[in-house]
Amino acid sequence: MRLIIDAGSTKMGWILMEGHEVKAHFVTKGFNPNYSDRQYLENIIHPVETRFIASSHDESLFLRRDKSASLQAIHYYGTGCGNEQNCQTIKEVFQSRFPHAEIHVTHDLMAACHAALGHESGIACILGTGSNACLYDGERITERAVSLGYLVGDEGSGKHIGSEVVRAYFYGFMPEDLHQQFDETYHLELREFIDKVYHQPQPSRYLATFAKFAGEHQSHPFIKALVKGCFKDFIEAFVLRFEGAETMKVSFVGSVAFHFQDLLRESLAEYGLALGEVMPSPAEGLIRYYQSLPA
Repeated sequence: MRLIIDAGSTKMGWILMEGHEVKAHFVTKGFNPNYSDRQYLENIIHPVETRFIASSHDESLFLRRDKSASLQAIHYYGTGCGNEQNCQTIKEVFQSRFPHAEIHVTHDLMAACHAALGHESGIACILGTGSNACLYDGERITERAVSLGYLVGDEGSGKHIGSEVVRAYFYGFMPEDLHQQFDETYHLELREFIDKVYHQPQPSRYLATFAKFAGEHQSHPFIKALVKGCFKDFIEAFVLRFEGAETMKVSFVGSVAFHFQDLLRESLAEYGLALGEVMPSPAEGLIRYYQSLPA
């Protein structure tokens, strides 16, 4: 049995497989080791232990500590795991819970590669709350884009789009019809906004919530231009850096890529790039990837 975890800042997907069969699959709140400590991760894991199957003969969906030997491997793909210290911390937390399991910890870009590309080469990208991209040869990542995080990076992400939407609202750039709809939806005051961005935890997640407004109005010329402008920044910062990008399909994992895929396809085409796979989360692709491996 193996446990596959896709950990983003907003949510974590958990998949338990026995051989090639999925035994359980659900989602919890997310975890980013750059912004939360190990206790936060332990608090997420604890209820998970009561929801997964310990063995194929246990129909109650319980994963009890005394049956942890049933779990042979844990594959953790996580945001913030480009840092070796973060990887080690996560490995230690899981090893303490599941001492008999082999623990593999790597970054979320590898999840995008395995999910969207499998064993094929290409460019794999993340467009969710944050953003990133890499070049993959079918087995390993050969080149990664530079990720500067949510303060000065994450171009094209939900945080970026959400920030541009709110900026347009407060600066008065937003057309009156959209401005009125934004008011009716959020009743947002400047003091509240400043507090949540500068004084509350995980501001990138908060800013990304406003990308939903863009998604609901993406046919509006103003929103269409705004979103495509964010994607332009992403393509120029993350995709065009890879030599031969125009000869490869560019695949994406993440809610932003999925919900804005028509505008994403248009934006890529303007640079002579082709859109490949697009999936809202890596889950389905990761299941397919592990089913392709020997049981």
